[in-house]
Amino acid sequence: ITPPRAPAPPPPPRRGTAVAAAAAGTWAVLTARFAYERIKPGPKTPGEAATMLVTSAAIPPAAVLHRVRGLAVHRRARSWGGPRAVLFDRDDTLIRDVPYNGDPERVEPVPGARRALDRLRDHGVRIGVVSNQSGVAKGLIGAGDVRRVNARVEELLGRIDVWEFCPHDDGDGCKCRKPEPGMIERAAERLGMLPSDCAVIGDVGGDVEAAAAAGARGILVPTRRTRPAEIARAPETAPTLAAAVELVLGGRRRR
Repeated sequence: ITPPRAPAPPPPPRRGTAVAAAAAGTWAVLTARFAYERIKPGPKTPGEAATMLVTSAAIPPAAVLHRVRGLAVHRRARSWGGPRAVLFDRDDTLIRDVPYNGDPERVEPVPGARRALDRLRDHGVRIGVVSNQSGVAKGLIGAGDVRRVNARVEELLGRIDVWEFCPHDDGDGCKCRKPEPGMIERAAERLGMLPSDCAVIGDVGGDVEAAAAAGARGILVPTRRTRPAEIARAPETAPTLAAAVELVLGGRRRR
């Protein structure tokens, strides 16, 4: 007599089933954690806990749905590759140049400066100032005078996200006095970005040379003291401060 055969073992679960089960388990754990963090602050009433549980399960798929929909609707939109910050020279770029000025009452913005900066703010572009102030090294003004003048600039032109000034003179051998890149590099670091994320706008060759040395975009806005050779060497020029800002916002380059 042939003994009865033992029943065959159940077939192993398919790979797809195992992956789905693992995904479901992960989703359940994350949803529970999400709900817990939302319930924890209180008031922890039964009604509030039930609402948090239901919405915690609904929010992630809803967010994914909106994300997918947004990608589909705007799939052909081009990203703006413009600078995330613009660093300005101060004297004769944002305000009238008064040599070695330590008096806030003598601060006078150049025409259209406030409007140009507000244009950048409206587009979420950060704003900084990088300024040579050799009058400190010469003993003609103090660092406190520079800061008081800078504070007056902010009163007239609005908040500046980062200020950098170099108190040295030509013979001091520092790495911050333009055309050296130190101030630009430091300002970018304080803003949490790279110099290549920044544009620099100024009125003399040293401004755009410092930008190039740091790896930033440089735009020259010539004034009465800008030498023709500086204009000829500049990678980009604009006739006014407003025009320079429009170049930045337009993402295009101009000679």
